[in-house]
Amino acid sequence: MRCAKRSMTRTDRLDTANALRRSDECKATLSDTLSVPCNSSSERDVCGCVRRCSVMARPAWCCLARLVSGVGRVPAVMCTYMIPDLAFLAVSEAFRRPVSVDFPQSSVPFLLLRDERTDGYCFTMVEEEEGGVAVLTAGCLGLAGSEFQCRDTGKARSRRALECCTDQDYCNRDLHPTLPPLMTSDYVDSSIHYMALFISITVCTIILGLILVFFYFRYKRQESQPRYSIDLEQDETYIPPGESLKDLIEHSRSTGSGSGSGLPLLVQRTIAKQIQMVKQIGKGRYGEVWMGKWRGERVAVKVFFTTEEESWFRETEIYQTFLMRHDNILGFIAADIKGTGSWTQLYLITDYHENGSLYDYLRSNTLDVNSLLKLAYSSISGLCHLHTEIYGTQGKPAIAHRDLKSKNILVKKNGSCCIADLGLAVKFNSDTNEVDIPPNLRVGTKRYMPPEVLDETLNRTYFQSFIMADMYSFGLIVWEMVRRCISGGIVEEYQLPYHDLVPTDPSYEDMREVVCIKRQRPSFANRWTSDECLRQMGKLMSECWAHNPASRLTALRVKKTLAKMLESQDIKTSM
Repeated sequence: MRCAKRSMTRTDRLDTANALRRSDECKATLSDTLSVPCNSSSERDVCGCVRRCSVMARPAWCCLARLVSGVGRVPAVMCTYMIPDLAFLAVSEAFRRPVSVDFPQSSVPFLLLRDERTDGYCFTMVEEEEGGVAVLTAGCLGLAGSEFQCRDTGKARSRRALECCTDQDYCNRDLHPTLPPLMTSDYVDSSIHYMALFISITVCTIILGLILVFFYFRYKRQESQPRYSIDLEQDETYIPPGESLKDLIEHSRSTGSGSGSGLPLLVQRTIAKQIQMVKQIGKGRYGEVWMGKWRGERVAVKVFFTTEEESWFRETEIYQTFLMRHDNILGFIAADIKGTGSWTQLYLITDYHENGSLYDYLRSNTLDVNSLLKLAYSSISGLCHLHTEIYGTQGKPAIAHRDLKSKNILVKKNGSCCIADLGLAVKFNSDTNEVDIPPNLRVGTKRYMPPEVLDETLNRTYFQSFIMADMYSFGLIVWEMVRRCISGGIVEEYQLPYHDLVPTDPSYEDMREVVCIKRQRPSFANRWTSDECLRQMGKLMSECWAHNPASRLTALRVKKTLAKMLESQDIKTSM
């Protein structure tokens, strides 16, 4: 396949066409043109633009130039563009031989030559260069890959158009590709993409911000309400109108449906739904304590942290043990788990005692001998009931508290005490001789731990070890009470046990060094020896916190001793 070969700008091509249209003499036949000789000096000047012509072609070539120009000297523009396709082919066909023409390099923007290659595709391409100049290129493509090159879509960075043909020699002479319409550059396209990305990110950010604002105001709204609110669902199916808590408990005992073990489960859940929280009255490591109301009666609601579920379950289980109810053990009312969507609430509802814990009571009140004995006797009575196993068809197992301290004993309105916080309690099953130890990770209070716990010599398979550990703690509680008892017009300020021997928040090592290694105990005030009651109380507490667990008094022994002291004091008071 032979192809025409070009290299010419679009501007040059237009100039050539205009020059040819102005020349009427170009319409002369080729034969007339070839018959004119070209030998004069003027004709040689006309032909001076040609460096080299073949012998046979020179006359026709130069005379053709003379006809086109119409003047003796050929202008530069005509020397440059005087070789249109038709004339060139006519000369070539007339002499039946190739014609080779060379022009000065500075004046040849448009060349028409033969491409003698006989393979591939003929092509014509127009391409826009820098400055907006259109360049026309023609030639022959190699056979390898030419088909793919002819499929050029023109989507390169510069504007261009490519057309190919293979039907005949020099077929690309009839191809006239045009530049595609002016399009935005890749930079514009990139800016559009960046703009779309920016808009997308902005919209997503706004939506996310609105969501965060929504949840923020929702959170603030929940915080403005009582934190532990219980749905006031009126479910009167199981609790008749006008029934008080005391009536419900008495009815439960008389019918045997919950004898000694609290109210039936359905009644408990109904009460829990109808509780209204009033104010927070305490907070500890297990959770919070709230004062609430049910049908006008004040109750205490212990709200456990979700991490303390084992303690909640254990305390609920202990309170609902058969024959557990006692005047000197905190009265249990109900227990329930409430889910409010964002968190789970674990409730333990008990009797409410406005005096608070024994710790709070002793800090703000002083005692006389009668008050001292009443507090001590009621406390040991509750502990004795826990420690005692009741035999029978539905008996009560022996229970050890394991976390006895002044903060876990509440003071009633009548001046007596009741034991609370049974989350660490252990039960003993005499039938199987097994100790039921709770699986939670909580431990007792280090300040009140006995020596065998601090030095890790406690026998956990022997239930009596836990009983004796409770008695050590009770001895320290009695010491706290006696310090606040007035005798001879003198009373000490309230202090925790070992306040002068260990830091405010002692470690295990601090307590072990004082209690186990040095075997120190809280000191007695000199005035205690001058008062008979305080002297006996000092002897009693010393026997309770003995280093050897086997030497300590039992709860029943202490209860009997305090009962005699209380009876003797009553006799003295009545005389």
